[in-house]
Amino acid sequence: MKVLFVCMGNICRSPTAEAVFRKCVQDAQLDDRISIDSAGTGDWHVGKGPDQRSCLAAAKRGYDLSALRARQVVEDDFRRFDLILAMDHDNLERLQALRPSDSHGELDLFLRRYKLGEDVVPDPYFGGDEGFERVLELVEKASAALLDEIRGRL
Repeated sequence: MKVLFVCMGNICRSPTAEAVFRKCVQDAQLDDRISIDSAGTGDWHVGKGPDQRSCLAAAKRGYDLSALRARQVVEDDFRRFDLILAMDHDNLERLQALRPSDSHGELDLFLRRYKLGEDVVPDPYFGGDEGFERVLELVEKASAALLDEIRGRL
């Protein structure tokens, strides 16, 4: 099973989701069966590490984002990944527009998929530290639900 998390620049929400879900998968000892990555629909931050505020908030909860580097979604992602999870409606629409006709990857909103009371992971980039904490809170809940879903498919 291959999962791709997507946000706008791949420096806040999607790398956080990648790191959180990766830890869930490792703790469940399924890292040999589940592949995880993240990307952005935009190219502004390609090659850069995650936002420092994301890194600090994640580190407080035991997640390490330091090795991650931003990349942009490419056409082949739609063929390589089984599940592509967008953080918000705008990025879902961008992914739908980019999606080639021969793709097999399933597209959805990360939070909406698990009916967690909210559809989108809010972008914390222009806010304060509390926004990064909120992203982690939402991503942790959704990651637990995603792991349950994938366990049912394996």
